[in-house]
Amino acid sequence: MAACGPRTLRRMAMGKRTSEQALMWIPTTDLPVSPGHPFYARLNAILDEAGFDRFAEAQCRPCYAPVMGRPSLLPGRYFRLLLLGYFEGLDSERGIAWRAADSLAVRRFVGLGLDTAAPDHSTISRTRRLIPVEIHRAIFTWVQERLVAAGLLTGRTVAIDATTLEANAAMRSIVRRDTGERYEEFLTRLAVESGIKTPTREALARLDRRRKKRTSNRDWQNPFDPDAKITKMKDGRTHLAHKAEHAVDLDSGALVAVTLQGADVGDTTSLVETAIAAAEQIEAAHAESDTPAELTEIVADKGYHSNQTMVDLQAVELRSYIAEPERGRRDWTKTPEAQGPVYGNRRRVRGARGKRLLRCRGEYVERSFAHVYDTGGLRRTHLRGHPNILKRLLVHASAFNLGLVMRHAFGRGTPRGLQGHRFDPGALDIALGALADHLWAPVTRLWTIREPIRPVLPTP
Repeated sequence: MAACGPRTLRRMAMGKRTSEQALMWIPTTDLPVSPGHPFYARLNAILDEAGFDRFAEAQCRPCYAPVMGRPSLLPGRYFRLLLLGYFEGLDSERGIAWRAADSLAVRRFVGLGLDTAAPDHSTISRTRRLIPVEIHRAIFTWVQERLVAAGLLTGRTVAIDATTLEANAAMRSIVRRDTGERYEEFLTRLAVESGIKTPTREALARLDRRRKKRTSNRDWQNPFDPDAKITKMKDGRTHLAHKAEHAVDLDSGALVAVTLQGADVGDTTSLVETAIAAAEQIEAAHAESDTPAELTEIVADKGYHSNQTMVDLQAVELRSYIAEPERGRRDWTKTPEAQGPVYGNRRRVRGARGKRLLRCRGEYVERSFAHVYDTGGLRRTHLRGHPNILKRLLVHASAFNLGLVMRHAFGRGTPRGLQGHRFDPGALDIALGALADHLWAPVTRLWTIREPIRPVLPTP
């Protein structure tokens, strides 16, 4: 950096920071305004046009006290805050509360005025605990109805796959189910029984390496989150985790159903639950549609293939396109009833349509995992218990489907999609309209009201 000469210093006037006294009164016309984010402005327009707030308030009315109680978090505002967690990639409710208090565009999306404090993270958490899973599922179904109205959800061919979510629990906290011992206490007792009177950490580590099946869900559990199960993650680490399973429509990529199980549940076991949930969601989403639809085809990878799975899918009249692992020559003398379904699935998978569906499965299902968990911020959960985690998953899945509606109507499915791209005419119109709204509001506040406002009397 070049040094400044004395002549340059004489021409420059350096400003100094002085203490500022907070103003006691601020005119409303001097308050900062924001034109709003084009994505959130369009999303709010879609939600308001479809009556999202009225629907959420009707669903949540039994959860609120009629007259007494502290000021509550509005249902529409609560669900918008959780939607914000997906669109902004915020994994915790603390981050959501901070973002709502920091950004003027987000405050406008949530419906917070400049004179209104953003809800605290404890308020969001308590509201989540009081609203049951069924209401969150109703919001998920409401968003699917918007997909059906836009022609983006058919539900005839559904792909199913699962992924693991890191639990909010540590392996060092696991205890024995039978004795309640911690892992280090259990190893110390084994060392003393083997003849080591004062075992060191190195001796305990050597003893632990010689043991087989050191951590089993049948023998160990986490006392703070019993739903978290011990499993091996994709990167090779052993951790407490949950298993999230997605059912995705292969015609549009929309999320049809989301289920949550323990990480130790096999794919062949959880397939039935997810398929039933997908069939129920498709029926509920098309309940008010003129063209009812039903689930007819299931697509999955080789981890879901088994004789019993093929028999069950044929019993409920669902065509299966499940990749078959290499098992060599099969002997059907003990299970003759599975021969027909397995051969029928093999024939369909080897066809041109089966190969195309399996390619689409890898594209659409993995895309939903990447959006909901990686960029959506839920790869590691900050909640405990399957009901609490499932509530966040359902709202994240709703936000994922809203992204499809936004991409259909707006051209971008996430707020980050506008970065690095030129604004299209629709985005520019929304931004200019929001700016004009903010500029016109202070002018209308200066008008005098000539007629007195009559008080609204309560209805008898």
